[in-house]
Amino acid sequence: MDKLFAIGQVTKVAGKYGEIRVRPLSRYFRVYVEEKPLHLGMSELLSREVKLRSKIGVGKQIRYCFEGVNTLDEAESLIGQYVFASVEASDQINWIAENLIGFTVKTDSGNLIGKLMEILWLPTNDVYVIRNREEEVLIPVIPEIMKAILWEEKLIIITPMDGLLN
Repeated sequence: MDKLFAIGQVTKVAGKYGEIRVRPLSRYFRVYVEEKPLHLGMSELLSREVKLRSKIGVGKQIRYCFEGVNTLDEAESLIGQYVFASVEASDQINWIAENLIGFTVKTDSGNLIGKLMEILWLPTNDVYVIRNREEEVLIPVIPEIMKAILWEEKLIIITPMDGLLN
């Protein structure tokens, strides 16, 4: 079953024909905005499906146009709303969901590492900040390490590489 994941937030109007600027909330933003079904709204429940009509510009100066948003007024009504991508439960973007904060992190052999306190968005990959009493451990969020997220148990299972936990 697919779920909605906030990948960006509308920050301002960028043209008189409904163009908007969007602040990415995920490293996956650029790929997902073009490849996944999209929704716009203040929350997952209060969103509507939209289609990307076009994107104009390059780098940080990209303006996005959605079908059904054709005027300055329509675009202004979107400021503050989120762009959600429809993602599958197995999608890697779920590894960096905000609601993972507070989950227990264990190795696949059952050793407790600690509680997930923060997720850092770094240039090469995301990183979990895990705290166990006074010790802080940084774990890269990559397929070689990530094994499972057990949502009901609030548990993340990893396979640490040699030297990662030392």
